[in-house]
Amino acid sequence: MSREINIPKSIIGLSETEVQKSREEFGHNLHVHKVKYKWWLAVLDILKEPMLILLIAVTIIYFILGENNEAYFMLAAIIAVASISFYQDNRSRKAIEALEKLTEPLSTVYRDGLAKKIPTKEIVINDLVIAEEGNTINADGIIVYSNDFSVNESTLTGEAYSVFKSEKSEQKQVLSGTLVASGLAIYKVTAIGSQTKIGQLGTSLLEAKEAPTPLQLQIENFVKGMAVIGIMVFLLVWGVYFYNTRDILNSLLKGLTLAMSILPEEIPVAFTTFMALGSWRLLKEGIIIKKIRTVETLGSATVICTDKTGTITENKMNLQSVYSFDTEQLYEKENWNTLAAQKVIEIAMWASEPVPFDPMEKTLHSIYEKNTSEDHRKEFSIVHEYPLEGKPPMMTHVFKNSAGNRIIAAKGGAETILKVCQLDSEEKKKTENILQELSEHGYRILGIAQSSFTSNDFPEDQEELPFKFIGLVVFFDPPKANIQSVFKQFYDASIQVKVITGDNSTTTRSIAQSAGIKNIEQAVEGRTIMGMNELEMLDTIHKTSLLTRMFPEAKLAVINALKKDHQLVAMVGDGVNDGPALKAAHIGIAMGKKGTEIAKNAADIILIDDDLSKMITAVASGRRIYTNIKKAVQYIVSIHIPIILTVSLPLFFGWIYPDIFTPVHVIFLEMIMGPMCSIVYENEPAEKNSMIQPPRQLGKTFLSIKEMGLSIIQGLVITIGVLFVYQLSVQNGGTENLTRTMVFTTLVFSNVILSLVNRSFYYSVIASLKNKNNMMVFMNSLTLLLLGLIVYTPSIANFFKVVPLNWNQILICCLISSSSVLWIEIYKGIKRAKKSSSS
Repeated sequence: MSREINIPKSIIGLSETEVQKSREEFGHNLHVHKVKYKWWLAVLDILKEPMLILLIAVTIIYFILGENNEAYFMLAAIIAVASISFYQDNRSRKAIEALEKLTEPLSTVYRDGLAKKIPTKEIVINDLVIAEEGNTINADGIIVYSNDFSVNESTLTGEAYSVFKSEKSEQKQVLSGTLVASGLAIYKVTAIGSQTKIGQLGTSLLEAKEAPTPLQLQIENFVKGMAVIGIMVFLLVWGVYFYNTRDILNSLLKGLTLAMSILPEEIPVAFTTFMALGSWRLLKEGIIIKKIRTVETLGSATVICTDKTGTITENKMNLQSVYSFDTEQLYEKENWNTLAAQKVIEIAMWASEPVPFDPMEKTLHSIYEKNTSEDHRKEFSIVHEYPLEGKPPMMTHVFKNSAGNRIIAAKGGAETILKVCQLDSEEKKKTENILQELSEHGYRILGIAQSSFTSNDFPEDQEELPFKFIGLVVFFDPPKANIQSVFKQFYDASIQVKVITGDNSTTTRSIAQSAGIKNIEQAVEGRTIMGMNELEMLDTIHKTSLLTRMFPEAKLAVINALKKDHQLVAMVGDGVNDGPALKAAHIGIAMGKKGTEIAKNAADIILIDDDLSKMITAVASGRRIYTNIKKAVQYIVSIHIPIILTVSLPLFFGWIYPDIFTPVHVIFLEMIMGPMCSIVYENEPAEKNSMIQPPRQLGKTFLSIKEMGLSIIQGLVITIGVLFVYQLSVQNGGTENLTRTMVFTTLVFSNVILSLVNRSFYYSVIASLKNKNNMMVFMNSLTLLLLGLIVYTPSIANFFKVVPLNWNQILICCLISSSSVLWIEIYKGIKRAKKSSSS
């Protein structure tokens, strides 16, 4: 990517040969060198997992007992479980790497006479780097060219104010990690990576780990609780079996079998898989999730605070009309070549940056170039400037040519420009009427002024200059075509919308009305907001959707007030001034095209195409992921209970066949449950009512007592069905192998039906089948195929100590497993009926 930029011709930059030579000598611009991924280290980490350790222990015991067939099967199981874990880990890792690559910061360097975007790590010593307002300085260097350039060095100095720097002053050095507050500069790189000042301070900040989220903590505590129960039951079973048999190895084997059945190792794997793959899926939709932990909060947003320009509107900033104060005329496009209109446009252009990067300033330069008879830009150079400041802000530039002629031009918020021009009451009232009329059409209006100040002793404050009011430039930025639909979907999902903008109330209300935003009768300005106490502020924020003439402190105050009200806040922003609010919000959202680097760094999410409708996709995805994690955990809880109780109760009750399940049966069940939990449920589509439900409350327990209770009841009912089959077989003279086959088959059937039923706790299983999930079909088909091979292949059946079943026996297993699981369809039917009657 390259672009033209109006800088001195002497600035050319490095050639590709010089770049390679510098890189070979000084290396890459990296603070932290990541350890290269090695597959064998990943395998070693997997083998440290509790389930694999248990499998290894069982394998060793089988070898000691001389049961080599079982030992070799367990070795195969270790390879299979490790392979599944490796596949899931690798898939998640690749998804994360894809995200990291896209969120890698870019820098603009000047090489071979062209400006080029490159990854920041590729900056080399002696590179010429272009830094514009909103950028982060990504290497230490010395300024060689600048224009109205200031930096915020608070990351290094702790001082919040900006420092102006230029090649003509003593303040020439720029430091990596600091932020460009205004203007543009080109600096020559003197230090990169760990040799920069911030690099020498250490990498602790760069390597800081994020604290676990509430959901992560809840899942960790749940798994730890299950592990503690597993240890206690393991010791109890080992002790009881040893007391009955005095056989320490077989007792240990029995205890380990139960430990494997209790350990819910699928849940942490599922959480990681859901988050990583959820981020990867969103990436394919044009949404970059910078922090994977953000995924779990997406579906919980209750308020979305959005700016206006470029988010609600198209950010085209077309010049609509020009108002001349001298002639009191409003000039449309066809009359911009008149002298009065040209004067307003020319002064507005001089008040803009010489190298424009703002859409309005680019438009003014372009219109000036098309309509002027003689372009004077090359004759004048900037000699003094006042940065954009004030509320509403204004800026002033002072230019001078070789003949000593001077141009002093200012532009900014119309209210501020009118104030500094000191018009009489009649002139001011007449202009304000024009302003009001234009604002009602949703136009963006800038006031234009000129000064005839002749002294070289410029006042400290630009407002002290003697200004003459020149006129107004009127821009129109139309609402995006799809924006009404976007906001309707936010409202349908019970998400409040707040427009936070620096524009005036009349313009904002007009745009908001055409965009379909509700509650816009009253608008509140930033100054008013800052004058309120917490209760007044919160009450005002809830009463209106329009917060106008907002500045950074006011934006931050609104975000913090909503957070204190227990709202989960998403903030959309793109400018330097949005940084604090983006950082403070639960979900910071930056625009990929028009967003400044500061905004992107502060945000959690980047919308690649600047399309707010993608936030609907993100919220829907967040809700889908969170709901599916719950379904996966509820499935695991429900299916673990019958496995645990089927292994332990026959032993505790002294039934005739206490060893109904051996480790080979349990590990088979674990191997079909793991992928079902993490891969299949991750692939589950969203339920059709997901985006008309209210967001979940912030800090709400992951699984409520009611939800957990329902899963436990599901598990207990399946257990009753399985143990009923056990007793039915025994009462009818069934052998141990036949009883085991009946119990095992019933449990596998129950698992398949449970995976289908738990796709929704509201819609019927038949309705859920309409939601396409190929992984669900594949995994359940594979499970039934493997069950058939186990039961009907003699050598495998002998190994599993099962026997072939006839059609009557299969029908009994099918009927009991169905009745053990499908009872919940009655519960769901009652739930839907209640919902229907109340709506």
